[in-house]
Amino acid sequence: MKPPAFIPIRRQRGVAAIEFALIITLLLTLLFGIIEFSRVTFYWNAATEATRLGARLAVVCDFDASVIKTRMANLFPVIPADNISIDYLPDGCAIDTCQQVKVKVAPAAVVTYIPFLKFTPKFPPFSTTLPRESMKSTFGGVANPVCM
Repeated sequence: MKPPAFIPIRRQRGVAAIEFALIITLLLTLLFGIIEFSRVTFYWNAATEATRLGARLAVVCDFDASVIKTRMANLFPVIPADNISIDYLPDGCAIDTCQQVKVKVAPAAVVTYIPFLKFTPKFPPFSTTLPRESMKSTFGGVANPVCM
């Protein structure tokens, strides 16, 4: 007896559901991967912007380090204020006589939520250095309105 040239329909019942389950698993993993990559890129940009903000506040405003760290932590909550350092250069200068300000954020790890993959990228340390220019003196001893 010769086997039939086609497979009967009753044997293919449920094949579409299995194929859909296999394909949707791959597609959802890819989708979550794209979303998580975008989120990590956003955090990278936020860390860069936080260091720029901190350096600009230290250069233009006469804020102490705690206020600058608080504002940076508000912009980039992944990094605690303890991981932020503000250095006035050259070493040993007073705040009024310093020539540069360097703001640095310590490395941080970002936890991702990609299904089936455990990936935790660690950012490098970010830093921004700007020349010192206190603008408090330009406003007659009153803090710059931009700093308020």
